[in-house]
Parts: sequence; C-alpha cells; structure tokens
Amino acid sequence: MNYLDATEYLTYGLDATTDPSWVTAASAVIDAHCRRATLGVTQYEERLKMLADLNTVRLSYLPLVTVAPAATPVVSLQGRYGLPRRGEWPAPDLSMEFALVFTLPGSWTTIDPTTVDISPVLGELTFPVNVLGLAFNEVDVTYTAGLQTIPDGVKVACAQVVKNAQATPALNVKAGAMDRMRLEYFSETLLDDTVRTLLTPYIARKGA
Repeated sequence: MNYLDATEYLTYGLDATTDPSWVTAASAVIDAHCRRATLGVTQYEERLKMLADLNTVRLSYLPLVTVAPAATPVVSLQGRYGLPRRGEWPAPDLSMEFALVFTLPGSWTTIDPTTVDISPVLGELTFPVNVLGLAFNEVDVTYTAGLQTIPDGVKVACAQVVKNAQATPALNVKAGAMDRMRLEYFSETLLDDTVRTLLTPYIARKGA
C-alpha cells in the first residue's frame, strides 16, 4: 500500500506533481525495512516454539488487531503437546499413562482463542495448562496485525525516502514509472538515520 496519498504530498514536503510511482516504490522500501508485507492490517501465520517452563509466546507483527466480526485478533490456533522428561511430570503417574494412551504428547490440537490471554500491544499469548499437566511446546497461530491508520511518522518517513531518492543521481529521473527493485537496491542510501528512527516502532521482531 502507498503510505502517502496524492492529496498529502504538499503537507509532507513533496511537489504536488510527484509521480505516484515514487511513493509506491518508497512504500515498498519501507515494508522491506520493517520485514513485513505491509504496515497496514493483514493476516499472518507463525509457528513458534515455547520455552521450557513457560506457557507464553510473543508474536512478531504488531499491533494485534481484531477485525469484526471476530472477537479476538487470533483467527486460528493450534498447539502441540510436548513429552515431559523424567521427573518433570507434575501430575500422578496415572495421568501420564492416560495421556500416552491417548497419544497426546506430540499431537496437534485446536485451541479456542478465547481461552488464551492476549496482549494486543505486546503481542503476547499466554496459554492455560492442560488438566493433565501437559504443556504445549509449539504453537501455530494465524492472526491479524497492522496499523489501522497510518501515523504521521510513517508518512514523514515515506516522503523523506522519496526526497532521498530524487536527490540520488542514479535515481534522479523526471518522468516515467520508478522501478521498485531499483529503489530497493539503493535502500541503504535512501533509509537515512531520520527515516530509520521513525520506522523503528514498526519493525517486525521476526529475525531480529
């Protein structure tokens, strides 16, 4: 998506006649820098490992957004039970035998998202403990996240990337469509310290 509308060019310091392809390419550079398909609201799927002794995971893309008519930002959720090591089983041995008979450890099970404590701002999901004492060691989450309204900081960053591109001799063209891949090639030059600072809150945690 474009992070600046043509009606906003003058407000953010761009010439009113700026070719929209500059903004489209600059927006793509921002998306790549933030490690996400878009800063707008979209759907993501992640498979995450849970740390030992913890029943919480943190999602990569923020903020989480509930899209009507859904009741939570989590669209679907599955968990896989782990097999505790010797001495780690919190319940009596009989419950362990019961769980093993029904092949719970290692199997995937659907989880009702409404039973999970969700922090939309932090992106944390906290899971309830199984009645047999089993804990999940891996979860698969499909959820919605992104910015419902593009903030001024992102718009300023987008305009600055365009201005940086227009000031770069290798990119300084007066007309015609600006190639997205061309701007991405020069991204290190286009994303100056000001732009990077403005975009810091929106960089996905995945791979960080």
